[in-house]
Amino acid sequence: MNIIGMKQIIGGLDMSVKQISVFIENKIGSLMGVTSCLAENGINIRALCLADASDFGILRLIVNHPNRAYRALKEAGLTVRETDVLALEIDDVPGGINAGLSALEQAGINVEYVYAFIGVEKGKAVNIYKVDKMEHAARALSAANLRLLDREEVYYR
Repeated sequence: MNIIGMKQIIGGLDMSVKQISVFIENKIGSLMGVTSCLAENGINIRALCLADASDFGILRLIVNHPNRAYRALKEAGLTVRETDVLALEIDDVPGGINAGLSALEQAGINVEYVYAFIGVEKGKAVNIYKVDKMEHAARALSAANLRLLDREEVYYR
C-alpha cells in the first residue's frame, strides 16, 4: 500500500490503522499467553477477533502501540504479522454496517474480512476492514461521507 498516496487523498492524514495478527495453537492457555505478553509490556488491546481452525487460530488485534506489540510478541517466539486496515465509524443501529459495505461494493472493492467494536461515543461503533484496494476503499468511503478514523482516534480514544 502506498501510504503517501493515502495521505494525499484524505486531508493529509494517514487513515490506515496497524493490525497485529498472531498465529496461535488451538489449545488451552494460548490466547492468555498472548494477552499476558501484551499486558506485561503495557500494551492495551482496543479490539480483537479470533478465527480458529482445527489446530491453530489467527488472533487479529488493534492495540495502542502496534510496533511495541509486534516486537514483544516476536521476542516471545510467536509468529506475528502486521497488516494495514481501515477503521470506519458507523452508527450503532441495526443495519449500520451496510453504509460502509454498500460504498465498498459500489466501488468494486472486495472485503477480505471485517470485525467491529463499540465506539466510545454513544450511538457509534467502529468496523475494522481488510480490503483488497486500500487507497481506493478510503476514497470510496470518504466520498460516501463516511468517517474513517485515524490512528490516534483508534489507538488512544
